[in-house]
Amino acid sequence: MASFRIRQYREQDYEAVRALFARGILEHAPAGFRHVLRSARVRLALLAVFVAARAAAGSWVLGLGAVALALVLLWVLVRSLSAEYVRDALGTDLCDVPGAYLRPPDCCFWVAEAGGTVVGMVAVVPAGRGELELKRMSVSREHRGRGLARALCREVLGFARARGYGAVVLSTSMVQVAAQRLYEGQGFRRVGMSYPSLLGTVDVLVEQGTSWGHL
Repeated sequence: MASFRIRQYREQDYEAVRALFARGILEHAPAGFRHVLRSARVRLALLAVFVAARAAAGSWVLGLGAVALALVLLWVLVRSLSAEYVRDALGTDLCDVPGAYLRPPDCCFWVAEAGGTVVGMVAVVPAGRGELELKRMSVSREHRGRGLARALCREVLGFARARGYGAVVLSTSMVQVAAQRLYEGQGFRRVGMSYPSLLGTVDVLVEQGTSWGHL
């Protein structure tokens, strides 16, 4: 028996939803930093910093210090990208959830509640071409692994089918590996990739009435 229930967003959920979203995004910053460090271009740039600093100062120690400083600056950049994304969301759709997700047609916003506390969330909006877009999926760290994210995903898919939509689309960052596995398990398949920032995004699609593809 599930220890949570999924219901539509209410006004009293405002602060809980915003806090849940912010925590969910910011906790991916370390993974984003590791992702950036795996880039051959970034590694080459760090090597160039070391060589230039060592040649200028004539010291291995100062060369390593320059690399350490570059790594700190890179971490600040990655963290700031996550923080900027959070600020943008909190200042737009998550500033007025009813206006963005409840009043417009074929939109909805659900929360998952456990013990009277909001521990999960997901939203859906029309994306054009007979598609809906799954947005703002987040589950608190303490409640992961209990099927809550899958239940939220199924809520969206059922909503789409009930309204005759042929597909649900979504985008997630490349560092959100667990999220990609979740969507794969629900029948989503990858349809493209883009690189709007250092972290990049993976675009995925699920089509009703066909065999599910894979990420």
